[in-house]
Amino acid sequence: MEIYIKGARVHNLKNIELRIPHNKLVVITGLSGSGKSTLAFDTIFAEGQRRYVESLSAYARQFLGRIEKPDVDIITGIAPAIAVEQKVNTRNPRSTVGTSTEIYEYLRLLFARIGHTFSPVSGTEVKAHSTDDVVAFAMTLVEGSRVMVVAPLVLAQGQGVIEKLTLLLRDGYQRILVDGVLSEIEDAIASVEGKQIDILIDRLVIEEGAEARLFDSAQKAFNLGEGVCEIIDVLNNEKRSFSNRFELDGITFERPFEHLFSFNNPLGACPVCEGYGKVVGIDEELVIPDKSKSLYDDAIVAWRGETMREWKQAMLGGALVSGLPIHTPYYELTREQKLLLWTGNDHFEGLNQFFKYLDSERYKIQYRVMLSRYTGKSVCSECNGGRLRKEATWVKIGGRTIVELARMPIDDLQRFFAELKLDDYDKNLSGRIFKEITNRLQYLSDVGLGYLTLDRQSSTLSGGESQRINLATSLGSSLVGSLYILDEPSIGLHPRDTERLIKVLKQLRDLGNTVIVVEHEEEVIRAADLLIDIGPEAGIYGGEVVFNGTIAELPSVADKSLTAQYLLGMRKIELPTRTRKSLSKITIKGARQNNLKNIDVSIPLGVITCITGVSGSGKSSLVGDILYPALHRHLMESGSRPGDFDSLGGDLHKIKYVELVDQNPIGKSLRSNPVTYIKAYDDIRRLYSDLKPARQRGYDPSSFSFNIAGGRCEECKGEGIIRVSMQFMADVEMVCEQCNGHRFKEEILEIKYRDKTIFDVLEMSVDEAVEFFGTEKERINNRIVEKLKVLQDVGLGYVKLGQSSSTLSGGESQRVKLATFLLRENSSEHILFIFDEPTTGLHFHDINKLLKSFNALVSKGHTIVIVEHNVDVIKCADWVIDLGADGGEQGGHLVFEGTPRDLLKCKASYTAKYLKEKMK
Repeated sequence: MEIYIKGARVHNLKNIELRIPHNKLVVITGLSGSGKSTLAFDTIFAEGQRRYVESLSAYARQFLGRIEKPDVDIITGIAPAIAVEQKVNTRNPRSTVGTSTEIYEYLRLLFARIGHTFSPVSGTEVKAHSTDDVVAFAMTLVEGSRVMVVAPLVLAQGQGVIEKLTLLLRDGYQRILVDGVLSEIEDAIASVEGKQIDILIDRLVIEEGAEARLFDSAQKAFNLGEGVCEIIDVLNNEKRSFSNRFELDGITFERPFEHLFSFNNPLGACPVCEGYGKVVGIDEELVIPDKSKSLYDDAIVAWRGETMREWKQAMLGGALVSGLPIHTPYYELTREQKLLLWTGNDHFEGLNQFFKYLDSERYKIQYRVMLSRYTGKSVCSECNGGRLRKEATWVKIGGRTIVELARMPIDDLQRFFAELKLDDYDKNLSGRIFKEITNRLQYLSDVGLGYLTLDRQSSTLSGGESQRINLATSLGSSLVGSLYILDEPSIGLHPRDTERLIKVLKQLRDLGNTVIVVEHEEEVIRAADLLIDIGPEAGIYGGEVVFNGTIAELPSVADKSLTAQYLLGMRKIELPTRTRKSLSKITIKGARQNNLKNIDVSIPLGVITCITGVSGSGKSSLVGDILYPALHRHLMESGSRPGDFDSLGGDLHKIKYVELVDQNPIGKSLRSNPVTYIKAYDDIRRLYSDLKPARQRGYDPSSFSFNIAGGRCEECKGEGIIRVSMQFMADVEMVCEQCNGHRFKEEILEIKYRDKTIFDVLEMSVDEAVEFFGTEKERINNRIVEKLKVLQDVGLGYVKLGQSSSTLSGGESQRVKLATFLLRENSSEHILFIFDEPTTGLHFHDINKLLKSFNALVSKGHTIVIVEHNVDVIKCADWVIDLGADGGEQGGHLVFEGTPRDLLKCKASYTAKYLKEKMK
């Protein structure tokens, strides 16, 4: 059985024919834009999804929308298809790693089944006694002992004692204990007001065979005493009380149930933050943004102005008496000293009192504005960020609450469950749940996510992390006979963890599934059962099956496959001939964000610096949470607040701007495209408006714009398609009938340059456009070619000029942004560029082009900082900062700072081990 594809023509695929065997690990590779994703997702997966939807009822189909058939003649042998893509699935603040992997749902079940409740007063376990407990106690008394089984007299609301005793008489009860003295009800009924009364249920002798009678009597006592039963040893005059109510230390506790541990349910969510873990309040980071300053040097920005300076003066005076250091940097103050600053004392009013005063004066606009300036999200004081109501934290397993388990890194959580000792009763109750939790934790660890915690918000994960979580969840569901299609699962993975990922992919295959992976990582390619190389190049020059076979058969296509040439060593990314030196640098001191261990880091200027380390070692915390926001605030005096660190110093005056070049889309509108982003389209419009027919008709450059009214088709607003809104269904996109998808009015399309309309130019690839405009020597053409060549240089020659930005991948968007910076002529302004994994989606050949672009930026006097795992990029850097040594709690240390060659000598670095292979 195999997947057979014939006549696939989706996007740039050139009528290809292909056979893919089932139950194999298949890797599809090739240059960026060669058609890999088109084959895997837009052809194979799209057809699998379409067939699934078609199999549903008409009622179900109306909610799923219409799925078009891919442009292909025949596809046979497709199993149920599951796509695991690189996108963060949700922005919902309630979604966490635990909920998305279902591990937290199993944890809730586990705590509801075998959780033990402990009193917050005494720390003693809360237990409800059963009838068996009463019998067991009574049978431990000396044989022949006389005992009484009694229940306290419980009155219903509004019921009198005499009325209750009369009812008991009618029910057959004869005797009661009045202040401990046994009496007949009839004799004592007249004088019982205000006295302690117990009802005698039974009197018996402890002897063999008394258990059945004791059991019945205890059950009656529990019912009559509303959960309380007492055994009195007559001979010793000792009383033992039992309660089947769940209470201790004067508190009635709730028995653990599943919803008690859910922060998405009102029964379990913290009542203050409603299960979010954060509340809107005064944000310490906004009040004291620069923690390297002392209280005397205006660390508290709210007290800097003339109006509020009196609060500062009062605090400085009171601080001397209170022993609060005023010349010490804020970050060096102890926890108690910081608390004193906020709460104040008899000698001065603290920050809390100051903000209460602002709140009381909020009817004045200046105070409202000031209050809003320091308002942000802070950790909920009620649940301390745990999201659950306090009753849920009284329940423990192995001495840990569910909040504590959710905050543990997955590797530590695995160890906790491995070492957990349970009694036979708890084991029987939780066996299946236990197995599901441990299996899922193992899968997460196997895909290199052991550093994550279950309470980590899903929205804070990278695309690669999100994809690997979906992969682990798929493994946990143990599906068989399915078709998994993955989009570069190695993104964000250090080479050390790639081996573990390959093992997981093979596990998925061995369960009886077909695994198709779109990938560029060399180790994953070499592990494939079948390799499909799409190419030979990108865009219009790609879309063909260059190779379909095993790694051993690669030499047969070495003459036409770039992949084969790199894998066989015929081509390679060369080491730089020299390492650039830097005389200036910027420094970050005391970086403590997330798992960073109070490290000091220096970043040289005017060179390429790589931040490396295993997944979870603290790279994103250092660069994304501290370096970029701190520099942005310093240079622009605005922006989001940086993470926890002491100070930013060094040669900051040499940097004019900081640019974060991430993989977010360059535009969300259908009309946004690469040539409008790099401003090349302005020159193309000017060229067309300068043509003689255009001048005769009075057209200007705006007439050739699809963003404003004039020359564009007004029916589709220059988009070329009409979007029809369908109730209960996905919107349907149809080619505009007015302009037939050409985006402009008919009279605009009559204007031609070298027999090409403006629409024909937008349909060209960058490579075609460079050739088209490059034949003329006019000045405006030179400007167009110059801008388009930069897109070529960053490896985007295959992209169409008019291709919508929303269809570009993250890596392509990042390279379009890189092209705009390369076009900037003013090199006197030193810019520090930060790139987050720029090799995402790049073939070996494309990485070569990317490195040339980086060197071009540095030659203009700029600085580049790259967060990267790709060893080819690391070896070409001038400076390496390696974090680790491991991920999560074991990460966050500065392992190494220096050149790539010096890194090879560092035995503590995992990166060094893999770099050694590439630098031989």
